[in-house]
Amino acid sequence: MQPFTMLVIEQIKAIPAGKVMTYGGIAAAAGSPRAARQVVRILHSMSGKYQLPWHRVVNAKGEIALRDDESRFLQQALLEDEGVAVSWDGRIDLSLYGA
Repeated sequence: MQPFTMLVIEQIKAIPAGKVMTYGGIAAAAGSPRAARQVVRILHSMSGKYQLPWHRVVNAKGEIALRDDESRFLQQALLEDEGVAVSWDGRIDLSLYGA
């Protein structure tokens, strides 16, 4: 496994319940601020294997980035269960809930 991948996994695992982090924020914390898309790939391919809290990762605007309704609603429900307020259009206030 590449060092960057390991750092991304560590960053995602470290997001506390009730908080969110952006793809770009994770990439920057792992040492590569321009690698947000790589974070998406890592999250998609390794969430199950490493039991990552995938639902705590949002896009730079604080939006749930998933497109299909079922996954979008699941992410919203998981966040709300942790006390994160999600607006009707799937946005999270990063100033309140950002890790």
